[in-house]
Amino acid sequence: MESKVLSHGHETTSLLVFQEGDELISTLEKYAFDHDITSGHFEGIGAFKNVVVAFFDWDKKEYIKIPFDEQLEILSFNGDITIEDEIPKIHAHVVCGRKDGSAVGGHLVEGYVRPTLELVLYKSDKHLRRKVDPKTGVHVIDIRSSGD
Repeated sequence: MESKVLSHGHETTSLLVFQEGDELISTLEKYAFDHDITSGHFEGIGAFKNVVVAFFDWDKKEYIKIPFDEQLEILSFNGDITIEDEIPKIHAHVVCGRKDGSAVGGHLVEGYVRPTLELVLYKSDKHLRRKVDPKTGVHVIDIRSSGD
């Protein structure tokens, strides 16, 4: 993956260009760790050679993984970066198009880029923290412990 800062200020904007074969979530988490990103949001376009999304089953209180082992165009991709236990965490959702024009999507678990993925990242100078919600087991943003 290559990156370039596009602007600075209270929010820094960067462009990240992922290469074929990059696993998106782990590569983005490493980038966030290496660049001390504790709060941010992103959006992107590109394509995957395969992807695993998940759907939260409310009754079971667990994510059900749904793998797609095929070439998919990314139609919509966005999410945020927060910290949990002082480690950057990615929370992303994606909608992907199949060659027949149908769409699939969900909570992004993992995705392998092919041929590229262009991501615009907005890094805040604040901190956002996650915690586990005891009722659901879901990792949620804790507004009260987030801030400077």
